[in-house]
Amino acid sequence: MTERLVVIGGDATGMAAASQARRRRAAGELEIVAFERGRHVSYSACGIPYWIAGDTDGPDSLVARTAAEHRKNDIDLRLGTEAVAIDAERGRVLSRDTDGREEWTGYDQLVIATGAVPVRPPIPGVEAAGVHGVQTLDDGEAVLKGLDREGVRRAVVVGGGYIGVEMAEAMLRHGLDVTLVDGAEQPMSTLDPDMGRLVRDALEGLGVRVVSGSPVTAVLTDDGGRARAVATDDEEFPADIVVLGLGVRPNTALAADAGLPLGSHGGLLTDRAMRVRGRETVWAGGDCVEVLNLVSGTLQHIALGTHANKHGRIIGVNIGGGYATFPGVVGTAVSKVCDVEIARTGLKESQARAAGLQYVTAVIESTSRAGYYPEAAVMTVKMLAERGTGRLLGVQIVGREGAAKRVDIAAVALTAGMTVDQMIELDLGYAPPFSPVWDPILVAARKAAGEVAERAGRR
Repeated sequence: MTERLVVIGGDATGMAAASQARRRRAAGELEIVAFERGRHVSYSACGIPYWIAGDTDGPDSLVARTAAEHRKNDIDLRLGTEAVAIDAERGRVLSRDTDGREEWTGYDQLVIATGAVPVRPPIPGVEAAGVHGVQTLDDGEAVLKGLDREGVRRAVVVGGGYIGVEMAEAMLRHGLDVTLVDGAEQPMSTLDPDMGRLVRDALEGLGVRVVSGSPVTAVLTDDGGRARAVATDDEEFPADIVVLGLGVRPNTALAADAGLPLGSHGGLLTDRAMRVRGRETVWAGGDCVEVLNLVSGTLQHIALGTHANKHGRIIGVNIGGGYATFPGVVGTAVSKVCDVEIARTGLKESQARAAGLQYVTAVIESTSRAGYYPEAAVMTVKMLAERGTGRLLGVQIVGREGAAKRVDIAAVALTAGMTVDQMIELDLGYAPPFSPVWDPILVAARKAAGEVAERAGRR
């Protein structure tokens, strides 16, 4: 008897799961129906700021696999069709198309891949024309259309996270006067404030006005209802276009209405096979789930395409009759603003404290290449290690060319549970065009090991 797999969401997790399941089970054995409320599938949301900035073409260049290609693989992909209810007890999904027609579709297996939605603060004017989130290709097209309006000279970016700093660069690249308004002490709150200060300095050096510690209280509108300024308690910042860079939250309202389990961050809870807890035939992955942090041992919400694609593959393998699991994450992320690279992995100080860990820190300044080699660029590396054991807890890097991807060394070390003493002996590649004799990561590890030893001597 043919089983039916229903997929809600047509981006990374959903279509990776559908494609992997199809590779393992033929159409006569497994029918696959996928609902996607938008016009695009299998696209890179991470590439949207770079498309807006002009670094890449879009939107087609950001699509990894088209709807036609999925349909050619015997996947019944229904664009412009939104899942509006899940009846988990009876095993069916209610969908609604663009004409308002509704239909129940039964399932034997269900994949929830509803992603995340941009955080919109509950303030007056946030839904006004000219205020943009940046999550889908449609959002990217709306921003570009807004930038094409006559007289657009000033942009206000609300929030200083990854999307915020990337969109600040995109606005600069369009020749706008840019103000970034953030409620946090420094931009990039995924970093410690001392490292966030380096990002702030870089933004200001590029001409961005950075206003920190000032939550936005309202978006002010003109007589036509279009955004004209962003207000805080202390000041108003004129804007011809407003971009929200406040991060995202799991898009789990549909799952919550169905009585499926959510965690403290609002994401769906799954086991390591990506099966929703307590539901044998319901799976979930990507930006709508919570994942285990391997360093702190706690659950967190991380919206990244790397994890979403892995989740989809794991789900598809399991539905297809194989076996695969997702062990967790160490929290690695990289970004940039113009030529300034930003990277982090593991825990920052506040996260280490929240996990009840005692730690030491080490901050060093080094270069991307041998100091005598042309174009050697300065970078700052901050490392956290557990007091007593010396176990690596986290690394943050801010610098220029060659800085960000060095965080991958630390990500591997975190996954392996290495100590900073062990990291010192890592056999990393060396030649003057690529690194000093002592790579910046090793310099930081050496200093952190010294701090661990010094604290041990004080006991």
